[in-house]
Amino acid sequence: MTAAIEMVDVVDEPKAIEGRSPFVLALRRLRKDKVAMISLAVIVLIVLMAIFAPVFAAITGHPPNEQYRDIGLTPDGLPRGPNGTFWLGTDDLGRDILVRIAYGARVSLLVGVIATAITVAIGVVLGLAAGFLGGVVDTVLARLIDVVLSVPFLLVAIALVSVTGPSLTVTVLVIGFFSWASVARIVRGQVLSLREREFVEAARSLGAGDRRIMFVDVLPNVLAPVIVYTTLLIPVVIVTQATLSFLGLGLPPPTADWGGMISASQNYYTTAWWFILFPGLALLITTLAFNLFGDGVRDAFDPRADRT
Repeated sequence: MTAAIEMVDVVDEPKAIEGRSPFVLALRRLRKDKVAMISLAVIVLIVLMAIFAPVFAAITGHPPNEQYRDIGLTPDGLPRGPNGTFWLGTDDLGRDILVRIAYGARVSLLVGVIATAITVAIGVVLGLAAGFLGGVVDTVLARLIDVVLSVPFLLVAIALVSVTGPSLTVTVLVIGFFSWASVARIVRGQVLSLREREFVEAARSLGAGDRRIMFVDVLPNVLAPVIVYTTLLIPVVIVTQATLSFLGLGLPPPTADWGGMISASQNYYTTAWWFILFPGLALLITTLAFNLFGDGVRDAFDPRADRT
């Protein structure tokens, strides 16, 4: 009898209800997205390839900038195709394409992450200020956003690089400066719809200043669209960096760079297909993986949005 009473007590004991934040729910939805998870696995593999690029050089015995004109070029001076010595073939100077692709991943990911971080930081701060403070500040910043969005990016980049010379720093700064306006516009629109909400009025009635309300109360509520836009911005930055390198405005040679490799292969696409194919595939797979993962993140944070 006593055991039965104890069993009833155990059964009737109420269970604690576990709260779930929007971010936890979004992560659970993201984990169920097979395409996003496969894309994330591809991104991890690309990151590992970039990190262990020296390992590829050690295994093959070919440094990224070493020219093997005796064994890396045909008697006619053309690149050699994939073989046991050069697994993905060689370029026009007899360098190992596999090793250079691995080192090029470092450049693309580094520029993609740093330039995106600069872009998001500037865009979030100016978007918060424009949307929350309003008045003259909003008018000035909104017009500044319009001006930056209307500037012809490539023409300014060509002019700037012609003055300063191509370098990694110039590439990152140019991309970061001309990309923040779109982030600021998104954040400004979100803040305009939030600044009159009850939690903002409550914080203001408790004596909180504008700076605290902006960064403590309002900013967490706009992080979801910022995170989504960040994941979609990284591949855009990578393609932009490759475009600048393709036009000769990226990193100076002999630095391994996907855009520079594609540019150097233009004259050999009929005689050395591997020269343009493998760097192009590396760029395509990277940008596609980031885009598909970004789509998954967007759907996870906004499950009510229409999927196409």
